[in-house]
Amino acid sequence: MSDLTKGNSLKLIFFFTIPLLIGNLFQQLYNVSDTVVVGQTLGVKALAAVGATGSINFLIIGFAQGLTAGLAIITATRFGARDYKGVRQSFAASIIISILMTIVLTVLSLTFVDPILKLMQTPASIFANARIFISTIFAGIFASMAFNLLSNIIRALGDSRTPLIFLVIGTVVNVVLELLFILVFHMGVAGAGWATVISQVVASLLCVVYIIRSIPLLHITRDDFKVSANELWQHFSTGMPMGFQLSIIAIGTMVMQAALNSLGTDSVAASTAASKVDQLCSLPMSSFGVTMATFAAQNFGAGKYGRIMEGVKKTLWLSGSFAVFAGALVIFFGKPIVTLIIGTADEHVIQLSQTYFNIIGSTYLLLSVLFIIRNTLQGLGRRVLPTLAGVGELTMRVFAALVMVKAFGYAGAVSAEPLAWLGSCAILIPSWIRAVRQLRNLQRSVEVVEGEPATPALPKKAVSADSH
Repeated sequence: MSDLTKGNSLKLIFFFTIPLLIGNLFQQLYNVSDTVVVGQTLGVKALAAVGATGSINFLIIGFAQGLTAGLAIITATRFGARDYKGVRQSFAASIIISILMTIVLTVLSLTFVDPILKLMQTPASIFANARIFISTIFAGIFASMAFNLLSNIIRALGDSRTPLIFLVIGTVVNVVLELLFILVFHMGVAGAGWATVISQVVASLLCVVYIIRSIPLLHITRDDFKVSANELWQHFSTGMPMGFQLSIIAIGTMVMQAALNSLGTDSVAASTAASKVDQLCSLPMSSFGVTMATFAAQNFGAGKYGRIMEGVKKTLWLSGSFAVFAGALVIFFGKPIVTLIIGTADEHVIQLSQTYFNIIGSTYLLLSVLFIIRNTLQGLGRRVLPTLAGVGELTMRVFAALVMVKAFGYAGAVSAEPLAWLGSCAILIPSWIRAVRQLRNLQRSVEVVEGEPATPALPKKAVSADSH
């Protein structure tokens, strides 16, 4: 466990982010391995089938990720405040909510697979494979929910390294099983789906064993599960907006996927391959964002408000510098990487991927600001704000689908991403300016004892400032 409330803030943020970055890299390898193995062994149509389900996958799995991240913020805040009994109660409440939401998500997602694929205008040539792949992923929602919850709770206590180790193991299992299921057992796209589910089960079990053996603070008992309705509501009302935020973003992505599908299989295949490169290059920015959620939550719980503002300022410079470098990287070297993924057989697909890189890479700086500000505000307990920011992204993606695609074709479809980032920042930046004023006022009110702020009761007004 690591205390992020003491020491050099930039150094702590940087070294907390490194395991997150590596972990996110291996998380993306889940998807990249699907893309490479499917694209190279089953062909472009199978690749397009997997890619066509990406936004549907994000709709459900993204909700699970956002929900569990929101639940872990309460755990991190209590850990920063040294409320260890509250940490265990938070963990218990998070487990209860996660189990209930897993049941709901599994039933709903499997029930409405076909209608959603049809609504998204999935091409008939890839419909069957798309249905098989996404149904397999949905059947394993429990595994994704379990790993995301357990890894987020461990990170909330300041340990970003251990979840990384388990993620690496899970990724290796995923790649091995994928090759086995597709190349040896000839299971097609279903093999890629089942490999992902099984690997997440393995990673989840490793988290459970680690908690039992090494984190006594999280050894919960029956008494810890006797949580009040107020406790459950506090966690539910914090986790759900973050889950809805990602789901709302996913709905916008689905609208764009439908518009992309209407442009043909080549456009879908190009975006599927290019987006994998894009996701890898944007990982450091998203990793800094995840770090800031934990950093802000722990320091808010400890009453160190000025430290939060200092951390944000330094991280914006660090992440922004990388954004400029990453943008140049994808613009100049993205195309050769796509060639490695899909081969050189289809020149049109490769040219479309370059269009993708030109538009996305030139706007990475905006994305870096979005990650830092959004996650910091979430760490401060802003509950409604994530949903509002998601609505901003949805609005811009719908605009791109209805206007930009018709006017500019594939380039218009790709422009949906930077437009969505702009829509979200238009909501987040004014909210951050208000939050800075509140943090400054809180810092002035903190009683200083021997150079260290006394641990105050959590100021409810600050937590709910953006909740009305």
